[in-house]
Amino acid sequence: MKHIEKGVSLRHAPADFLRDLNADNFSAGLVAGIFGLSAGIIHISAGVAAGLPKEFTLLWVISYLMINGLFGLFMPAYYRLPLPMANSIPGALLFAAIIPIVGLNEALGATLIAGAISLVVGLAGMMSIVMRLIPMPIVMGMIAGILLKFGTNMVMPLQSAMLPAVVMILAFFMASRFLRRVPPLVVALLVGVAYMGFSGADFSGVTFSIQFPEFVMPTFTLEAFLAYGLPLALILVGMETPAGVGLVKGMGYKEAPANAITAVGGIGTMISAFFNLHSTCIAAPMTGICSGPEAGSHDKRWVAAVIVGIIFIVAAPFYGFVFSLIEAMPSYFIAIIAGLALLRVISSAMSMTFSGKHEVGAMFSFLIAVSGIQILGIGSSFWALVLGAGLSMIVEFKDFEFIRRDRVADEPAA
Repeated sequence: MKHIEKGVSLRHAPADFLRDLNADNFSAGLVAGIFGLSAGIIHISAGVAAGLPKEFTLLWVISYLMINGLFGLFMPAYYRLPLPMANSIPGALLFAAIIPIVGLNEALGATLIAGAISLVVGLAGMMSIVMRLIPMPIVMGMIAGILLKFGTNMVMPLQSAMLPAVVMILAFFMASRFLRRVPPLVVALLVGVAYMGFSGADFSGVTFSIQFPEFVMPTFTLEAFLAYGLPLALILVGMETPAGVGLVKGMGYKEAPANAITAVGGIGTMISAFFNLHSTCIAAPMTGICSGPEAGSHDKRWVAAVIVGIIFIVAAPFYGFVFSLIEAMPSYFIAIIAGLALLRVISSAMSMTFSGKHEVGAMFSFLIAVSGIQILGIGSSFWALVLGAGLSMIVEFKDFEFIRRDRVADEPAA
């Protein structure tokens, strides 16, 4: 446990939460929570595409919210940092695709092993090595590439839903300019809801239901581990943690508990394997929302991440109802809100990507992430880091921090 970073405390977390709660971090947490709830649509779409039963897919999402919501309370409260927890979207797509091939119990067995690998890496303190091998400009290049689609999705409604898009985007920037005491995200959110009310959105299909996660026993096979478990472990260690840590540091926090994030994600993933869920990890897009300037004062943004955890836990049993409610909303609504919330994060990521060092690797990482390519069934986020860092080692070897440290150590004293 000596490699796990020490946090603040959980003892006074509830009182500190109430003390630090304000309109800015509440609105950021609300937006991030809504974004996280809408991410369940990705799971459902992946499940439908893979031919999985709707009943299982709904349980999958309910477990995602309940388990990751619980871990999402602990991490930001203990470290007083904006560290919302969710699951790996690339891992979700891989999980849905592998179940028809190896079976659900076997896929969950591979999930359990992947979580154990992530736990061992975190406890061994190996994330510092991973982070040195993947420099910040390359990590931020991947993040900028992944988040860029949220920016483009924000402006795409200008083509098909110009009036509500203009109203919501304009409301955000007008609030930023003239309503200093009111978070612009809240204004954009309320304006969007008001527009839907006036435009006659159809909520007749909204249905109410309650459901909880169900226990299942994993089964272990070598085929499932090689086809899914090993790639998932690589994604959790080599992509999800670096992306989350990169975002936190990119927003001005000097330190982020990379080993703890990886180890706790490993524990969460192991628990997830018994409840139809494929992973637990830091949530990169939601981290961007919770850690960004829109979340208010720097030392109080951790509250936004706790709010995400609360929203997840409360919404989990009712996700069937939440899903039908999200389905009733126009697709542009969440796209615009998420894009506005991440706007300054994207700008910051782009700035750090092209900050001077590792230019070739960072550009390559950015382009691969934007492309959305899949190699060996693993998504572009992972390959953006691996290939970006690999290319940078070939053509920009002198830019690596550990190389410069070794050179300084070898220089004779004056």
